[in-house]
Amino acid sequence: MSSTYREGNLDAPTRHPLDWKNEDFYNEESLMHEMERVFDICHGCRRCVSLCQSFPTLFDLVDESSTLEVDGVAKKDYWQVVDHCYLCDLCYMTKCPYVPPHEWNLDFPHLMLRAKAVKYKKGDVMTRDKILTSTDTVGNIAGIPVVASVVNAVNKWQPTRKILEATLGVHADAKLPEYHSNTLRKRAKKWQNKVTVEAAGETTGKVVLFTTCYMNRNEPVIGEDFFAVFSHNGIEVTTPSVERCCGMPKLELGDLESVQKAKEVNIPELARLVDAGYDLTALIPSCVLMFKQELPLMYPDEPDVQKVKNAFYDPFEYLMLRHKHGKLNTDFKTTLGKVSYHAACHQRVQNIGPKTKEILSLISGTEVDTIERCSGHDGTYAVKKEFHEASMKIVKPVVKRVKDAEADHFGSDCAMAAHHIENGLKSGKQPEHPISLLRKAYGI
Repeated sequence: MSSTYREGNLDAPTRHPLDWKNEDFYNEESLMHEMERVFDICHGCRRCVSLCQSFPTLFDLVDESSTLEVDGVAKKDYWQVVDHCYLCDLCYMTKCPYVPPHEWNLDFPHLMLRAKAVKYKKGDVMTRDKILTSTDTVGNIAGIPVVASVVNAVNKWQPTRKILEATLGVHADAKLPEYHSNTLRKRAKKWQNKVTVEAAGETTGKVVLFTTCYMNRNEPVIGEDFFAVFSHNGIEVTTPSVERCCGMPKLELGDLESVQKAKEVNIPELARLVDAGYDLTALIPSCVLMFKQELPLMYPDEPDVQKVKNAFYDPFEYLMLRHKHGKLNTDFKTTLGKVSYHAACHQRVQNIGPKTKEILSLISGTEVDTIERCSGHDGTYAVKKEFHEASMKIVKPVVKRVKDAEADHFGSDCAMAAHHIENGLKSGKQPEHPISLLRKAYGI
């Protein structure tokens, strides 16, 4: 006997546009009703319990309630679940059997995003969180030459970190990034190259590197490694003439108006470059995902947003596409030995496959041990006083895998995740970005 009803979902997941300009999106009563519906489904399934702290928080609330069901949980306690969600998207993409087109239509991350937007609209947001997500402003101030040296010193000195924890709520044991006044955008000028451009498949051989707040101010050397690798492969590389934060930090805060302001700067410039024949990429998976998924879902009817989406690639995805057409330089000079490689969540949910592992595995004598588990960093979650302990719990299995591998190198496409793993290891060993490892293998 056939039935239209199926337990679970056998169809490819689809994503609905984010209806964030609809007044009902910010209706708290409507939001609570939808959260109760979704939480009840999650409670009956519990497949996501190992992903992050949101689900254990939810299930503990249910199990400690008077009814042992979701209807016994106070609505005010729903916000505890929301606060622990950092929109990694893994529950939607790797675990949940009830995502659309399933009739239950469950999109947990975007429900949490809606809740964060409601919370932000109410003004229920700490000043600290507004500061931490204002990456352009913080970077511009902290990147002033004299200020950068002071900030870097303060961030490494435990007494001042204790003060920072007490006043701003940034955990004293969280690893904070260094700031550089000699930014990637400044360094990029010497790497601007002109090569004989060769298209390969869907790639043009001309790439714009969206430098990102983090790579521009915090780890510009990784960006230089990118320029070296792509130039070595005969790919013309440039940067946008104007650039703002991609908007992911503000998205995760629920500040959708600020996301729109960043989009209004970035999209016209990137669309112009696409029209000029360039493909697009970035070294932070979250930034790539912002342009490939989140902005297109927020603005499904804007042609330039969709144009940018279709031209955006993960760096290793791009190299592998060219490799399929014989346009990747495989003359590697140095083996890497064993690499313990953490696959970043926002790269995994792009559904491009393990391209970083595939590229590194082309290097003779190199073994790549891939760890597909969230690090629990999320850019800001791991540095917050109230969430740092939970983030260290989430990263613990990843740290164990790295320790057990006894690899020659370890790292992640997400540099922040890699440093969070470093913080868990406490061995003094430094992480290395996969693009830096590739440069090392080329011997350039």
